[in-house]
Amino acid sequence: MKFVTYASATGPRVGVMDSDGVHDIGFDGDMISFIEAGAPAGSRVAVAEARLLAPLRPRSMRDFIAFEGHYKKSYERLGLATPDQWYQVPAYYKGMPDTVIGPGAEIPWPSYSDYVDCELELAAVIGHRGKNIAVENAADLIFGYTIWNDVSARDTQKVEMPVGAGPGKAKDWDGSNVMGPCIVTSDEIDGQSLAMALRVNGETWTEENSANMHYTFAQMIAHISQDQTVYPGEVFGSGTPPGGCGIELDKHLQAGDVIELDIEGIGILRNTVGAQT
Repeated sequence: MKFVTYASATGPRVGVMDSDGVHDIGFDGDMISFIEAGAPAGSRVAVAEARLLAPLRPRSMRDFIAFEGHYKKSYERLGLATPDQWYQVPAYYKGMPDTVIGPGAEIPWPSYSDYVDCELELAAVIGHRGKNIAVENAADLIFGYTIWNDVSARDTQKVEMPVGAGPGKAKDWDGSNVMGPCIVTSDEIDGQSLAMALRVNGETWTEENSANMHYTFAQMIAHISQDQTVYPGEVFGSGTPPGGCGIELDKHLQAGDVIELDIEGIGILRNTVGAQT
């Protein structure tokens, strides 16, 4: 099923999206509460002209670097060498849940950057609590998948990365993470075999497949759950496939650009870049 969060007169509501549009499912709580409750089925009421929000405010956000081609090329563009340790552990950085916006929202341009970039990513949403999970069981913790546009200030990132602490303000400003348009449950799609595409103003920048990830979501979950509990509503990002961002292609976004992240079985996450401040 495709679950969404939409704007209502009383605040955000959980709904389901199908060929007939969005339907409210009678749940009084947010998406994380809905997932924790076991995604209870309720009576459906059609919602006219529903405005979609980000499907959830993640409990936490971990963004991995699972595609080798992107890692090598983007590090080269940032003037950095690819360390051998990348092949030993699924590395990640932590994002800020309060920065998440949804489909159709304008992406704000941070005042401290002249080089804003988009990043195509597949994201797994955790559905069950777990700790010390074996790799062979880890995929069972996934509730579903959504699309994540990990917007980046590349000039800021180039300064931060040599310090060795990972990206900070290069990834963190209000509206710097976009998710949506929905969460598709894991019984409907295989997150390890999905076609992925990025288009900017209708021009295709990349066409890839999640099957080419060096690390699987199961490996990521098993790694994180070592001596640490993972909870429903946490989000794990795949990182960007080769060509899934401007820095690899020497392309720069401009104000007014329309970004479309298209992932098989989930849909299209479409947003416009705001004016440079």
